[in-house]
Amino acid sequence: MGDMTDRVMIFIDGSNLYHSLKNFFNRTDIDMGKLGNKLLGRRRLARIYYYNAKVGRREEPERYRDQQAFFTGVSAIPYCELRLGRLVYTSNWPNTPPYEKGVDIQLATDMITHSFKNNYDVTVLVAGDNDYVGALQSVKDNGKHVEVALFGKERTSRRLRVVADRVITINARFLKGCWK
Repeated sequence: MGDMTDRVMIFIDGSNLYHSLKNFFNRTDIDMGKLGNKLLGRRRLARIYYYNAKVGRREEPERYRDQQAFFTGVSAIPYCELRLGRLVYTSNWPNTPPYEKGVDIQLATDMITHSFKNNYDVTVLVAGDNDYVGALQSVKDNGKHVEVALFGKERTSRRLRVVADRVITINARFLKGCWK
């Protein structure tokens, strides 16, 4: 399980977290600090990196305001870094929803870079996207331990489960005490 001297860096794919909370629990009012502590257990926190894409101020003013308030809360958490990509709105918006640009690449790059700088012993990835498998393998090949925190059943994110040294299942029991 690792020991108490292990330095842990937590990487959170914000939109995955948001949509998973919405789909599985019908609420999104998670306390990021408490979630971080839960993932950490009795180990030492190096840092939490939270990734998301900024909503367009012009396109969606109300959602933009809500998101800014949320980001302010995330930034206030000790040792938590907010890393923002952008949402790209196509000419067909609002019929076509905007898509994220650069967020997953940024997360993967940071995770690998910090591993080579020896800034952590264990990484915990909160994401469900199989695109992260290569980055996680690279981190493992660099001698680090890799944990993946996942929502949903055993059959989801199969390749992430295979590459992980340890899978943390995020369910109602796990999130007890993590809500605002």
